[in-house]
Amino acid sequence: MTDTDATSPSRLAGVEAQLLASGSPFELVEEEVLGERVRVFANRARSLRDILLRARELSNAEYMVFRDGETERRTTFGEHEALVASAAAAFADRYGVAPGDRVAILAANCPEWIISFWATVSLGAICVGLNGWWTEDEIRYAVGHSKPKLVIADRKRAARISGDLGVPMIIAEDEFDAVLAAYPDAKLPSQPIAESDPAIILYTSGTTGRAKGVVHTHGNVTNMVMVSFFHGARLMMANPKQAELPKLPNSILVTSPLFHVSGLHCAAVTALAGGAKTVWPMGRFDPEATLRLIESEKITGWGYTATVLHRLLNHPKAGEYDLSSFRSVGGGGSPIPTPLLDKAKSLFPQCSHTMGVGYGLTEGTAFATLNAGEELAADPGSVGRPVPIVDIEIRDEQGRAVPDGEEGEIHLRGPLVMLEYWEDPVATEAAIQPGRWLNTGDVGRMEGGKLYIASRKRDLILRGGENVYPFEIEQRLEAHPAVAEAAVIGVDHAELGQEVKAILVLEEGLRLDTDELARWVGEALAYYKVPSRWETRESPRPRNATGKVLKNALREAQDSMFIEE
Repeated sequence: MTDTDATSPSRLAGVEAQLLASGSPFELVEEEVLGERVRVFANRARSLRDILLRARELSNAEYMVFRDGETERRTTFGEHEALVASAAAAFADRYGVAPGDRVAILAANCPEWIISFWATVSLGAICVGLNGWWTEDEIRYAVGHSKPKLVIADRKRAARISGDLGVPMIIAEDEFDAVLAAYPDAKLPSQPIAESDPAIILYTSGTTGRAKGVVHTHGNVTNMVMVSFFHGARLMMANPKQAELPKLPNSILVTSPLFHVSGLHCAAVTALAGGAKTVWPMGRFDPEATLRLIESEKITGWGYTATVLHRLLNHPKAGEYDLSSFRSVGGGGSPIPTPLLDKAKSLFPQCSHTMGVGYGLTEGTAFATLNAGEELAADPGSVGRPVPIVDIEIRDEQGRAVPDGEEGEIHLRGPLVMLEYWEDPVATEAAIQPGRWLNTGDVGRMEGGKLYIASRKRDLILRGGENVYPFEIEQRLEAHPAVAEAAVIGVDHAELGQEVKAILVLEEGLRLDTDELARWVGEALAYYKVPSRWETRESPRPRNATGKVLKNALREAQDSMFIEE
């Protein structure tokens, strides 16, 4: 049997059927979730605290490794639980945190972030992840909006706040250890927690308007964890090279921030549930330091964004490090150009059968579709098929389902759909429609059971009566060997309403004639999609934590970096 045969659609379908069968670890059942009958995993944990309790059997194994230059902090699962119990006791006793109250965290990735998160949700309280890149105005808005009982902050972000925030604050570097030390023999809380109870508030990127607080329940996250496990098991079972790979303990590299689903849900929570070690490089992203970390910690998995992947792959010393420990790597948040995926496969070829991309959003608790392995190789333009507990429907502007192959608004349904937007019933009603279908605001089509993304609706360019979606133009531009990154936006035009503008970052040391680029785009796309205005920059496109380009920042000529200390 060939490699392709081993991961053919029929082979994958057989693996999935085996994994999802009655009595299997990933058995599916239909239950009522928030008033609607949907598919859920029968063997999921019933709360985030249950996940924490299940990890007790791993007491001596490492859970967290934080590396900052030559300084590192290593914490076992057992040590972590003891710290969480102390933090929960301190939050409840000293600050009055009770079920339903909020605890906000304003910090870069650090152990205190993770400990505070688990302590908060173990109390039945709600963890609010504040964007670590926000300005004081944005911070004050979110704090006023979520009304936390307590804020955990690091020095750098606390220094952005002038005057009194109006909420008790613990500075991670200066006060956190002392607060916990006052409760050395604390036990984990034991009050009941329901799956429908709110657990987390994460704010949307704010690419348009004020950021909204997305509320995830315990059930949202525990089902998402099972999706992640299912995906991993599916890829490993279908991988024809699996038997040839040395057995290594699971060790996950995390380069995404904890205030986003990719860092918190997909890394910190999923790793604890699966008994994996998480490895966190701290500070500004350093490609060579990360390469050394992959080699020394024998990293087996990594969820990257296009920006970070590009910087790592294009580092001149990338080929000098041993990256053979990688087993599964994947990306999301923003499109991963095919040339970049091909380069990744050449640097860590053992991942060719497991490399993946997907589609999701914060409102859908990270996962909606996945495309990986040979399926990705065969059809890199798709973001994959829906995960087993998600239904997808494409609708027109009147809310009617459209036939296969036609574009429309992407709607999702299942136990991963958020509870609500915090304190925003109007936005909630607009997003969550009858039957708890989530209107994502994205445009795409279903074809042969797979989803293809056109664009975010809000990024739509209206040029002379023609709808222009930036995504396909950006893909075409980034396929050019001289283009490292591309972003396409609409700018005002007196006659056409809008015209198409491309903002480019070229590969180092290269120059390019825009006429040549226009011809390049025009060879693949209709004339009205060819940019008429061009801008070249030396720094990467401004992105949010998910890797999505901040189009508003580009329009306003604001400059920011994807990675911040």
